[in-house]
Amino acid sequence: MLIVKVKICGITNLEDASAAMDMGADLLGFNFYPASPRFVTVEKASQIISKLPAFVDVAGVFVNASVEQIKETISRCQLDWVQLHGDESPEFCRSLLSLHVRTMKGLRIRGRNDIKEAENYFTDAILLDAYRAKKYGGTGESFDWNIIGHIGKRVFLAGGINPENAAAAVELGVYGIDVCSGVESSPGKKDHKKMKRLFDNIRHLRA
Repeated sequence: MLIVKVKICGITNLEDASAAMDMGADLLGFNFYPASPRFVTVEKASQIISKLPAFVDVAGVFVNASVEQIKETISRCQLDWVQLHGDESPEFCRSLLSLHVRTMKGLRIRGRNDIKEAENYFTDAILLDAYRAKKYGGTGESFDWNIIGHIGKRVFLAGGINPENAAAAVELGVYGIDVCSGVESSPGKKDHKKMKRLFDNIRHLRA
């Protein structure tokens, strides 16, 4: 049985990063989109990441960034994953293949046709998030998970995942879940009690 991976996104400080890792997170996400309330500078992210053990994967979240910006951030932060969460084209995503990191394309889902877009992207994973106009993730909203169906790629499920519904998300059989606002006390600050409850509630499904 494939053990579903858990990505805790929107990390802005070492305390939250360490707590998420200790509780069982497989990936930690750092948001490099300046308009996000969870934005971290490359300098700050690098300082946090340098103090983490190597067994935790680090993902950088980018929204419509240039290849040069992405390459510099990969180098300075030692990223394992690049998450493209804007309006990046399939061609842009393909252009990152030479960077020797895993790539994940975020799609904002309104209906089944949006999910079909996954077929157009040659990336290591697809992330399905809720659609909200002019918002690139982190809204705390979810979409109808019943429409996902079969996607022939690794799928991370995002959007409104919290301690109460995390088990239902894991039971869908996706590759991973991406959790952000559902375990926060405020944007960019994790609530460690909520985070522990989330991991407690899915532990039996990851054993």
